[in-house]
Amino acid sequence: MDDLKTGTVISKRRKELGLTQNQLAQTLNISFQAVSKWENGTAYPDIQTLPKLAAALNTTVDALLGYSSVVTDYDRRYDTEGYYWGLMPNRICYDIMKILPPIKPYRVLDIGCGEGKDAVFFAKCGYDVTAFDISEQGIEKAKKLAEHNKVDVHFFKADLLVYRPDTEYDIIFSSGVFHFLPENERKELCDSLKAHTTDSGINALNVFVKKPFITRAPDSTRDENQRKPWHSGELFEYYHDWMFHTCKEEIFDCNSGGIPHKHCMDTLIAQKIYPV
Repeated sequence: MDDLKTGTVISKRRKELGLTQNQLAQTLNISFQAVSKWENGTAYPDIQTLPKLAAALNTTVDALLGYSSVVTDYDRRYDTEGYYWGLMPNRICYDIMKILPPIKPYRVLDIGCGEGKDAVFFAKCGYDVTAFDISEQGIEKAKKLAEHNKVDVHFFKADLLVYRPDTEYDIIFSSGVFHFLPENERKELCDSLKAHTTDSGINALNVFVKKPFITRAPDSTRDENQRKPWHSGELFEYYHDWMFHTCKEEIFDCNSGGIPHKHCMDTLIAQKIYPV
């Protein structure tokens, strides 16, 4: 760990968020002197404190340690006038609406919302939407998109590796995000999502699957170390006790980054049904 560099990152993020050393210390239940020592490079956070510190500063452990991070890459992708992923909603959104049509404002959590196109679509359809992403640039564009469409969405910045829901949702949705999860954390996350889904609620998720005959996407080289494709059927196993509406694996063409390529993806839409 580069103590001086880590201290600089902590100081910069704290000031960007408008926090004093004392306020950050109170959040972490430590002394402000400890924060001061981190920032001047005479000490550094212990391993147990790093995830909490990253969450408090809305960043990642990698970023705190000065490593190149996927955050920077996605901020770069989203730092344009246009929308990197376009504005058309994911087709899964329509499948979700068939199962739980917005006859009332069902609560939706969009995990890894990017620039907000799906979250805004759900809000326009009458759902009560909460959405987060690790990219500050993405969240800012998502807020502008919601404002343009005159809808309310609760957008916030958070790291999937740290954040877990603290309330129940009727619909939990995530597309093209879970490949950043280490393999040993996948079941724990899915269990958390299931526990925070209302009875008869649904989880609609997809994950990139590794296939030896598909070459790596051209835009994955920038975050190669963070990408951890899933195994075929792995996602389905974690939801074996739910009712499946969609359970499929497909190979499809993609043009993200402007270069045609292919992906393999497992898609699951499952409903939390318990016997009466």
